[in-house]
Amino acid sequence: MTEQTKDDNKAATKKVIYAAVFANLGIAVAKFIVAAITGSAAMMAEGIHSAVDTGNEVLLLIGEKNAARPPDQAHPFGYGKVVYFWALIVALSVFSLGGGLSIYRGVHGLIDPEPIENALWSYVVLAVAAAFEGYSWNLSRLGLNKYRKDGDNLWQAVRASKDAAVFTVFIEDTAALAGVLVAAAGIGLGQLFDNDLFDPAASIVIGLLLVCAAFTLARETGALLVGESIGREETGELREIINADPSIDKVTRVLTMQMGPDEVLLTASVQFRRGMRIDEVEQAIERLENAVRKHNPAVRTLYFESAALRSSWT
Repeated sequence: MTEQTKDDNKAATKKVIYAAVFANLGIAVAKFIVAAITGSAAMMAEGIHSAVDTGNEVLLLIGEKNAARPPDQAHPFGYGKVVYFWALIVALSVFSLGGGLSIYRGVHGLIDPEPIENALWSYVVLAVAAAFEGYSWNLSRLGLNKYRKDGDNLWQAVRASKDAAVFTVFIEDTAALAGVLVAAAGIGLGQLFDNDLFDPAASIVIGLLLVCAAFTLARETGALLVGESIGREETGELREIINADPSIDKVTRVLTMQMGPDEVLLTASVQFRRGMRIDEVEQAIERLENAVRKHNPAVRTLYFESAALRSSWT
């Protein structure tokens, strides 16, 4: 992967995050104002949701900035996984602050329901929120497309994506759009049936949506943080490329680890042909490195191990 391509990917990721920050900040303020005017528990839950999302995107920007630091003696493989750490923190905040507070607010509303006043303002703000969230959602969807293969749906693209910042915004925005619909339904049903319990019930549903989103984020980012591979299919293709080189008798094992959104570590245990000279082995390794990087430019660090050569030279 060229430095230009890597910079373009980072710029696209930051665009997604900045769009989400500004959208959620404005929406959060509007939702809190309307919640105070109308007394709607669902609107309060939506305000909490948008406020938490705003803070989360700031955390992702911190992660992106720290991940850009060059390798040093303490972190010889770089800081790419910092993004995954902050994305995991985001998942925890979505669960505790977003989901927990929304559910608490809903339960409180069920115990002591309050009538909704001036509901029209709620609908106006929810409509505006849906427009802004939809714009941010579409940007994150486009960011996922670079990991999306022909025939894959968006969920498969999320599972395949290694850019935690992009898929975090996508999952958050998906939950936000669903929350807008739930809030509107809760307020509307409350007016239709003249029942004040629909609104706090909607707040609880919004909280449960956020809890589900948080678990999804935690699972995806946690797997990347502890050392997820680039995938069985891609690893198999790299194994075939290595095995196809004329200097290789046998490929014993190929291991990969995602070190960041655009960085992969590869180790391969191979058996070179017996009788090869040192210079021939060096040429073969250089040839293999070029072939691997041509197939997958994200492979930035490669290690080859040959037990057969060790035994023949000792």
